[in-house]
Amino acid sequence: MNLLNQKSIFTSMLQDGPFAVGELPPFAHPFSRESKNWVSNLQGDQLLKTKYRAVRSQIFDFLGISSFDEILILIHDRKLRKKTAERSRILLGNMFGLDSTIHDIGRYLYDYARTADDVVNSLRAKVLAPYRSHIETTNEIETTHDPVDLLLIIFDDRFHRKARFEAKRKLVLMNLAGSIDQRERETVIETKFSNFLRFLNAHVWSPSLKIGELEIKYLHSHHQPEDFSCREVNVLSEEQARALTPTSGEKLTLIKRRRFLSQEREVPIYVTIRKKPPAAKVLKLLRKNEKNPAVAVDDELGLMAVLNSVGDVKCFIRHLTRSAVQAGSLMTLEDISDTLTGGQYGSTAMGSSNKTPMLKFFARLGGIRVEFIIHTNRSYLNYIYQRDVAHDEYEVKRIFDTGVADFLFPGDIYRLKMDEIRTAQINLFRKQIEGN
Repeated sequence: MNLLNQKSIFTSMLQDGPFAVGELPPFAHPFSRESKNWVSNLQGDQLLKTKYRAVRSQIFDFLGISSFDEILILIHDRKLRKKTAERSRILLGNMFGLDSTIHDIGRYLYDYARTADDVVNSLRAKVLAPYRSHIETTNEIETTHDPVDLLLIIFDDRFHRKARFEAKRKLVLMNLAGSIDQRERETVIETKFSNFLRFLNAHVWSPSLKIGELEIKYLHSHHQPEDFSCREVNVLSEEQARALTPTSGEKLTLIKRRRFLSQEREVPIYVTIRKKPPAAKVLKLLRKNEKNPAVAVDDELGLMAVLNSVGDVKCFIRHLTRSAVQAGSLMTLEDISDTLTGGQYGSTAMGSSNKTPMLKFFARLGGIRVEFIIHTNRSYLNYIYQRDVAHDEYEVKRIFDTGVADFLFPGDIYRLKMDEIRTAQINLFRKQIEGN
């Protein structure tokens, strides 16, 4: 289901629906033209009616009121608002499973607010960097972290429409951040991540290198002019790389390698270990049009490895399973897809390419499930540089094609045409990728 569809689970955020943030707060007289138009939009759509009642009840329960008129009292009565905020923290603490004091719950809420801000700022920093000034959050909203204050801003006519929309957006993102944090505490993901790193250091990597010691190498590659795919690659030392100046169609890519032992031979391997930051998990829920935090948390642990050849890849897989047994656990490989040796990978992720060669699987061991993505040097370079395959392109496409960009920065408020921006950003990223 599309994120921008009226049947989206995030209907309350859409600017073309009954919950849209208008020029004025929603305090119109029951018999006014605005109210009549609003009611007519709900006629015949029982789902929207049900969603409206649910949202209204949630607002009333959260603020401890029984009508929208009481919101005006809360806006202007500081003592009452403070009392309401303290009450709301207890309610939120119980909802998110926080067995803490009001003060500690406030710290959690502050972290959720920072995560909500990071969602916007992460897009300003990369995918939408040329438009960072257009989508900058209003200062008063970015510095507000109390949910009651944010909710009241939506109904406060002293705030501009953009600020009121951003207050609502921040509340929605904070709610997702809270549910993700709860899921992580329930699944003890931090402990699992530490255990996974200990397993790698104790049983997988060669003891000839100290923990954290890496060998610096460079991949010198030549690329096809048609699609910038890699046609030839050589591994260079630091000294060799310093003596080289890449020309058009060439790239010099730094890799920092570890080693593992296979039949008394030390095999070099470049590894990056993935643990998504909170903002990335929130964005994943938006892309998937999901509120279930398991979607963002349960595949959080991942490892990408790059080896010289397909033969080395096979050695690494065998070494992994043997290392798991050595550590006292059977390792099973699940959801395997292999395009390194010519198979087909049918990706269903919006914005992704089925041209991406890789070996991908989930490894289950020691009570954890880790996603592995394995490349050869050539397939890794295609993953970075090839047209319609490069990960930077994929990041741009999935933010636009899933509707996240329009969802977070609707055109009627930010005056941006996301279709045009999508094309411009892909062209910009291609220029950066292929340049020297």
